[in-house]
Amino acid sequence: MRRVRYSAPGGPLFLEEAPVPEPGPGELLVRCAAIGVTLPVVRKVAEAPEPVPLGGEIAGEVTAVGGGVTRFRAGDRVTGLCFGHGYADFALLNETMASPVPEGAGAVDAVALVRSGLVALGALTAARPRPGEAALVTAAASGVGHLAVRLARTRGATRVVGAVSDPAKAGFVRSLGADDVVVYGDDDWGEPVDYVLDAVGGDLLTRAVGALAPGGRLVAYSSGGGTVRAHGLLAGSTSVTGFQMARVAREQPARYERWRRELWDLFAAGVLRPAVHGAFPLEDAAAAHAAVVSRGNRGKVVLVP
Repeated sequence: MRRVRYSAPGGPLFLEEAPVPEPGPGELLVRCAAIGVTLPVVRKVAEAPEPVPLGGEIAGEVTAVGGGVTRFRAGDRVTGLCFGHGYADFALLNETMASPVPEGAGAVDAVALVRSGLVALGALTAARPRPGEAALVTAAASGVGHLAVRLARTRGATRVVGAVSDPAKAGFVRSLGADDVVVYGDDDWGEPVDYVLDAVGGDLLTRAVGALAPGGRLVAYSSGGGTVRAHGLLAGSTSVTGFQMARVAREQPARYERWRRELWDLFAAGVLRPAVHGAFPLEDAAAAHAAVVSRGNRGKVVLVP
């Protein structure tokens, strides 16, 4: 089978031949039909001191199962989070990380929802939204952000603001249902909001906290870090919460499964549809990563073996 790998920090990515893996206890062997490209994986390639497997979101057909697997069998269509080599024709998926792909959903739709949708829904839930509130979503055109804009509306937000790096993305973000769009460098981000979902971090985190109304909440789910001044939180009675989907998946499987079902229900009802920026062949993984690094994507970036 083909597999994408890299041999030194920063890349380059290259395609190699590798043996098809054997599923171990509790594992599914999946023939990948779509693979999600995520910012955390892109950052690992650039920043990890040693090369790591390119894992993440996959969707495809089960071709074999390991011992102890009870929920799936060969021929089932599944999607889930792969923690090993996922940029490949075949990948191993732990049964606990897998969910069936509903009828009517293609592999690309499934892989766009499996992590990006879960992160968006999880971060939104952590913000404790109430009907009638105003929301701000940073990286609003990203794979996670564009779904967060749509989900905020389903949780009763009466005003949704999308924050983006480039004004050229404003039309796309408005098409998602955002009432207003601001650019990171704008002097004025408009009226304060009740909660912020921040996917950027770094220097922008201070600006995002400053966009909160008194008593507002910010949920940080970025791997970009950032520093928050405690005095600013005290003065505005605001709060900052960190959110990590991997922890929920490991420690709260019932909640993880409940969120997955909610996403599929919204998809089936036509309420939530992921936007796909581009579907790249497996051999063009470097170009897919470049689309994410450049922050030029509008929606999800996927690989299609």
